[in-house]
Amino acid sequence: MDQFVALLQRPTVSWWDVLDILVVSILIYESLKLIRGTRAAQMALGSAFVLVLFYVSQRFPLQTVNWFIRNVFVYAGFAAIVLFQSDIRRALSHLGRSPVFRYFAGSKQTDETIEEVMTAASLLAQHHVGALIVLEREIGLRNYVESGIPLDAAVSYDLIITIFQPGAPMHDGALIITEDRVAAAACFLPLTVSSKFDRDLGTRHRAAIGVTEESDAIAVVISEERGEVSLAYDGQIERAVTPERLRIRLNELVLHRRGNRGGSGMAEAMGKGPVA
Repeated sequence: MDQFVALLQRPTVSWWDVLDILVVSILIYESLKLIRGTRAAQMALGSAFVLVLFYVSQRFPLQTVNWFIRNVFVYAGFAAIVLFQSDIRRALSHLGRSPVFRYFAGSKQTDETIEEVMTAASLLAQHHVGALIVLEREIGLRNYVESGIPLDAAVSYDLIITIFQPGAPMHDGALIITEDRVAAAACFLPLTVSSKFDRDLGTRHRAAIGVTEESDAIAVVISEERGEVSLAYDGQIERAVTPERLRIRLNELVLHRRGNRGGSGMAEAMGKGPVA
């Protein structure tokens, strides 16, 4: 009865308390969304089991278990950084991509760049030439740029098509576009380790998903087997994208606006005949 009376006599909940609980709830919810479907989900379950075991060892005379867990907890922080480094990096990147920060960051790409990429992707798909084009947004891709061959050239569909021609020195790897410039080609990208995607996705598609998991970049993938264009963003992939759909999505994702229904540049490019 005394405990019940003490519970009723607790101080009233203020608006600051409600806000405090709301912020913590949102943080927990976003954290669970980030680790869903990844290796971190299993690790989080294992960590929760260890915490429950620690609580049980305190309630019951399990001194050896309690001693072991207490000593392991000393290194838990370092172990978490090592085991969850990719997920921590993804979480911080996700936070930096929030609308609040995006409002202050201007777009690094222009309409001309979007049109050139779309034209090159359509022509490469038409001739079943594989390619991987990555467009940088707010988060820099310098680490990946330095892994390839630096170019620093103007963006044009002729250059993109030439780079990805079979047998060309730079056709393997990814082409990265930064601030309306082709920064580098033949770049190495991280492969996604997620098991939620189809098994028929090749290395090129998994690299496209991987770089969008590590950053806010947009990746355009052309399959040489199927001759289709795919669009990867935010750790997801949209397959069999039509040229018009690609224009709309690039305008929405890169320029943060509705896609332009025009396409004169595309029509002109498609009339130029086969790719050399």
